[in-house]
Amino acid sequence: MLREAKAFKHFKLRARDGDIGKAEEFYFDDKYWAVRYLVADTGSWLSDRQVLISPYALGQADDAERVLPVGLTKKQIEDSPTLISHQPVSRQYELDYFAYYQWPYYGYGPYSWGFNPYLVRDGALEGTINREQNWDPHLRSTRDATGHHIQAQDGELGHVADFIIDDESWTIRYLVVDTKNWWPGKHVLVSPGWIERISWEEGKVFVNLSREDMKRAPAYPPNAHALDRDYEVTLYRHYNRNGYWADELTTREEWVARGKHEQRKKA
Repeated sequence: MLREAKAFKHFKLRARDGDIGKAEEFYFDDKYWAVRYLVADTGSWLSDRQVLISPYALGQADDAERVLPVGLTKKQIEDSPTLISHQPVSRQYELDYFAYYQWPYYGYGPYSWGFNPYLVRDGALEGTINREQNWDPHLRSTRDATGHHIQAQDGELGHVADFIIDDESWTIRYLVVDTKNWWPGKHVLVSPGWIERISWEEGKVFVNLSREDMKRAPAYPPNAHALDRDYEVTLYRHYNRNGYWADELTTREEWVARGKHEQRKKA
């Protein structure tokens, strides 16, 4: 389901043996726009450190109970590698973190989740390609990125108000853009695929869209629950772009074909 990042603040994080707090923000990388960590607000518990939860541990959100399951015990979280609050997430910390939980580290391999093009919690579909392939992720905070100005091809038109997260793949699907300084009361969505570049120093997001195109784009529904596939198809058609679901299907087919090729080479 597609959900606003801010909406997760209303969900309790429930470990296997009790509640551990609420979602505060998310860390994502600016290459694949995949959520790498949920930052937990644990209140007085573990208050001297930043508690990061990988999507590998996150279950299906329960809307009725307003609960987001975490497939870990409190003891596991407490004994995980320590990251002091407000300290940048280093590559070494991530390697220690993923080794502690025995999860595959996403920074190795050609896909957004390392050797898999999508999140695989049991690791059963891990590829057999060259493990020397790696990249150095730069993690960004949804809280810090909120408020960044949107720069269209022909001028500025608004700022980032929120993010739309797919809670199955844990991918950021859209930036919610508030255009109130130009068109009062209207919010529009921008896919990360339409972003040309980001200047984190200037606090600007440059998009390959014109202001007029964005002005005529379908208005963002009042809540993400109304953001269904029909709306997404209309949005992508407006910009004459292919939907991300088509691109991901192609990636998956290529990945499966590559895996079969590797297996034949081994036989």
